[in-house]
Amino acid sequence: MKIKLVKSLIGSKKDQIATAYSLGLRKIGDVTEQPDNDATKGKVAKIIHLIVVEEG
Repeated sequence: MKIKLVKSLIGSKKDQIATAYSLGLRKIGDVTEQPDNDATKGKVAKIIHLIVVEEG
């Protein structure tokens, strides 16, 4: 799955920022390719309001 950061991490909780960093997302517009498994889905669910997910 492709994950793109579309909103700023400024003002987010520390655990949400850590989750974004663990996915490789640091700046707005960063895109990362992640495996489609339960661990990744849990991380996505935690920061879904900051990202756009593209299945594939």
